[in-house]
Amino acid sequence: MEATHPVPRRMGSKQHERGWFWATLILSSISIVALVFAFWELVENRFFRDLDYVSLHYLYISRGVTSSVLLAIWAGWFVTRQRRIAEAELRKSHERYRGLLEASPEAVVLYDRNLCVLEWNASAERLYGWTRDEIRSRELPTVPVSHAAEVRECLREVECGNRVVDRETLRKNRAGEQIEVQLTLLPFREGQQLYFLEITADIRERVRLRQRLIELEKLTSMGQMAAGTAHHLNTPLASMLLRVQMMRERTDTHNGIHGDLERLEHSIGFCQQFVRRLLDFSRRPAARPEPESIGPVVQAMLGFLSPSFAAKRASVVVEDDGLSETRVLADKNELETLLLILLSNALDAISQGGGIGVHLHTVQDGHLEIVIADNGCGISPADQAHMFEPFFTTKPIGKGTGLGLAIAKNIVTEHGGQIRIESSPGEGTRAAVELPIWQANAAVAL
Repeated sequence: MEATHPVPRRMGSKQHERGWFWATLILSSISIVALVFAFWELVENRFFRDLDYVSLHYLYISRGVTSSVLLAIWAGWFVTRQRRIAEAELRKSHERYRGLLEASPEAVVLYDRNLCVLEWNASAERLYGWTRDEIRSRELPTVPVSHAAEVRECLREVECGNRVVDRETLRKNRAGEQIEVQLTLLPFREGQQLYFLEITADIRERVRLRQRLIELEKLTSMGQMAAGTAHHLNTPLASMLLRVQMMRERTDTHNGIHGDLERLEHSIGFCQQFVRRLLDFSRRPAARPEPESIGPVVQAMLGFLSPSFAAKRASVVVEDDGLSETRVLADKNELETLLLILLSNALDAISQGGGIGVHLHTVQDGHLEIVIADNGCGISPADQAHMFEPFFTTKPIGKGTGLGLAIAKNIVTEHGGQIRIESSPGEGTRAAVELPIWQANAAVAL
């Protein structure tokens, strides 16, 4: 109802102005005719009192002709003047309308039921990349194919009298890039014709900040979970570690059980470190790197996972290129955690009898590259953008928490390195980690 109030006032105002126009024109014309006839009567009485009938007849005709000419001149001038005033007001109104349209910070687009564009403001040019001249009288090109049905549904809602306000959706620019926008769609009537006024605001930054906030909330939840996990697991792990150490001390060093107990002790200690690392991940403490030979750490993690490899009949190939004794500047516990995460992911990805490769290479800028590749199921392009997000996982429920790669990335970042994952569905995954090589000469110089 509110939208219909201004229309009667505008119509009443126009009718009022039209009435005054005709009243002014008629009254002014009557006044001119009256003045002409009065002036002519004075002239006739003063100078033409003794004229015959024929002369008076021509005199009356000349008076009528003169009145008509003056009246026509006056009416033409008056109508032209009013028309110029109306055109000036219309031009001023159009300039004001264009100014308001161009000043809008949101992209404003006006189109009909067939999505044929009628108006396109400067903000739309900046957001989408098409100029007003390029886009007018063309079908709206900013709607992605996947959202065509949504646009039709919005048009139906507006036609039914409903407004679409502040709806988050997608649009695309001239380069084909999809843009998150906040959409408002309003009806725009011109006579009996219904048009649609689309107002969109770029919310990509808002979406990015919201995703960041969600990530921070996840990290907060993870910190609470890690604290509870550490509280419940540290005590039984410490008790298990103590009992295994006591058993190993009572066992003959030449007995085969002694070696198994030693490996079990190392594994329990690693579990303790992993629980602590989970808690440290939420607190983000500073790492304490030391020179560590990469070969023994890799072999230790392969030995730790050897029962899992055997259960899946996985073949593991290690190529160190003579870099087994190369030292990297890293925290040993964190380096073990990093390798365990990547090897476990590769093991989960392969099928029975699959293969895993561990390769060591040197790269530029004094870095060692550790590559763990598998021939498993691979990762889809859509999931690759979220691989390092906390709690994101493609594994079935109960098979993964989505924390492994998030922790791995945190470890690599703290050590001044880089991690990247390359994968194709059905062709396997390749995880590459670059860590700085420890230089003895540089350390002495420091």
